[in-house]
Amino acid sequence: MRDAKVLQEFLAGAHVDGAVFSLRPDYRAVLLAVDGLVPGASDEAGEKLLQEAEAAARAALEGRTVEDLPHVAAWREAYKAFGAKPQRTRNSLEALLRRAASGLPRVNRLTDLYNAVSVLHQVPLGGEDLAGYAGAPRLFRAAGTESFDTVAGGDEVLEHPEPGEVVWGDDDGVTCRRWNWRQGRRTQLQDGTTAALFILDALEPMTDDALHAAADYLAARLERLGPDVAIASRRLAAPHDSNEGN
Repeated sequence: MRDAKVLQEFLAGAHVDGAVFSLRPDYRAVLLAVDGLVPGASDEAGEKLLQEAEAAARAALEGRTVEDLPHVAAWREAYKAFGAKPQRTRNSLEALLRRAASGLPRVNRLTDLYNAVSVLHQVPLGGEDLAGYAGAPRLFRAAGTESFDTVAGGDEVLEHPEPGEVVWGDDDGVTCRRWNWRQGRRTQLQDGTTAALFILDALEPMTDDALHAAADYLAARLERLGPDVAIASRRLAAPHDSNEGN
């Protein structure tokens, strides 16, 4: 098991390329690296949190559409900026909010937790298995030759991002396409995941306080998922941001 120091060393290698900040100077992320999680099926605590998230989504969408929510609208503009069509490839927050009316998915207690936090705090939030990582995570604009392993039509396939697409990746290829749209198989959370990486993405008008509140809420809940949970965090932001790295 990795302790908090080792997890912090892993996060120290995380990087956002300047081309991404040129596209959206207001972009910020908080990364949480976690180990010592005890795997489990969906449970009562997760069910309660998902129900709270569903109720919060209904309240937020009363009298307006998903696209009207400020953070969703900001991410739609970000997708357009690198050539994606947001009505076809929705960011993870928008996708969850659109499912909330009919019911959020119940997967396992780790996935249930981060999906609920994403909806409650209206922030795109991805979770990945640290065991699948090769090197540190980085966010960059793709050349178009990078590999992305996924499933299409029930079959395992190897895809490539579009040139200029914003992607998360590591030394072995792309881990998440279109910023926060679809995660790859290699780093996908499993029912037996004990070490994970969580990425919370923010654009204006989401404030730093709101972003950190979401990360702190997630961390507090993760600490309950095992007796020896270790957590490290890192904030990523444009170089001109005086709080970058904190």
